[in-house]
Amino acid sequence: MLIGHIKEIVRHPVKSFHGESVQNTKVMNYGLYGDRSHAFLDEKRPGKFLTITQFPEMARYKARFAGVESMEEYPEVEIITPAGKVVHWGDEELIKDIESRSNRKISPIAYTPTHVPLGAIEEEHIQLVTDASVEKLKEIWGKSVNYRRFRPNLLISLKEKIPFMEEAWFGERIKIGKQVKIQLKRHCERCMIITVNPDNGERDPDLLKTVVNERNNHFGVYASVIKTGDIRVGDEVSLIN
Repeated sequence: MLIGHIKEIVRHPVKSFHGESVQNTKVMNYGLYGDRSHAFLDEKRPGKFLTITQFPEMARYKARFAGVESMEEYPEVEIITPAGKVVHWGDEELIKDIESRSNRKISPIAYTPTHVPLGAIEEEHIQLVTDASVEKLKEIWGKSVNYRRFRPNLLISLKEKIPFMEEAWFGERIKIGKQVKIQLKRHCERCMIITVNPDNGERDPDLLKTVVNERNNHFGVYASVIKTGDIRVGDEVSLIN
């Protein structure tokens, strides 16, 4: 049954940095190609990543893969700092800048194109939201909502604009395009990260309060990958048996 199509694909080459919108990519067994494949370890919290929770301004650093996807190695990761400076992954000045701004010692870590551990995204392979649910949340909150606050991988444009319809599909399988299959698993429980405006790093705690009070702290859903393959913006999204 056709339920909609992909409106936007977003991956985050660097965990907690502003992601990149892409027209097409591969879905790997861990999620979108290169999603959260590069990160910074927070030496104040051994074994943990530095995220927007500890340093909200991370949302203002933009990261993208500057090249063609390869299974051998990632394309170069290009980063634009809040000051507008263009640097690349591993740049020592970038590390010093983040350490100075966050008042934390950090260590860069990168995985391979074929394996990104679940800990990088922390919950499941893929997170998705729907356009109808975003529009409804705007109505509930009474303010404009940039869906990127929720850091999803897929924005789905629904054929029937029924808010939160995706929550009725837990346990169901979905086909995207001609190859990819995913299974919807469960709610995405939100945290303070959604209070951070991805455009300027400023916080608005009222959004989280609204999601807690009106949505039982749920917005967006998690999915696991069943079958890998290529996806692109505009691909049909269908419920399958």
